[in-house]
Amino acid sequence: MPNPQSLNIPHEYVVCLDHVGIAVPNLEEAIEFYRSAFGWVNHHQETNEEQGVTEAMIGPKDLKSTDGMIQLLAPLNEESTIAKFLEKKGAGIQQMCLRTNDIDALSEHLRSQGVRLLYPEPKIGTGGARINFLHPKDAGGVLLEITQPQA
Repeated sequence: MPNPQSLNIPHEYVVCLDHVGIAVPNLEEAIEFYRSAFGWVNHHQETNEEQGVTEAMIGPKDLKSTDGMIQLLAPLNEESTIAKFLEKKGAGIQQMCLRTNDIDALSEHLRSQGVRLLYPEPKIGTGGARINFLHPKDAGGVLLEITQPQA
């Protein structure tokens, strides 16, 4: 079996699982479910007009820097990607996100491996993080997001 260090794979770029995105029709009801079921709190909430969503990042009250969260995504309008997802598939897991410390280097590596990214350059996502997505056909059928939080 080859030594992972000799494969020239940038292990140092992927820090942890950042979050799992769940499409929901009603953001407040979804937040309340996780609060009452697990005691989780809403760590961050914002509206992203460009992506047509209102989102909340929820997780345990005593969140550690590498703890993954759940991102609840509710559509702002019927044309948003999340609205179309809900119409086609219903509420549920929409994407999974990996945190990186160097989105540019990781993107370059992925492209060199033949992986298609949805945007030519990272966009601004939750909390000002730089984000991009791997095409689901290149990631085992999963919409895989990569994110580099603001410093």
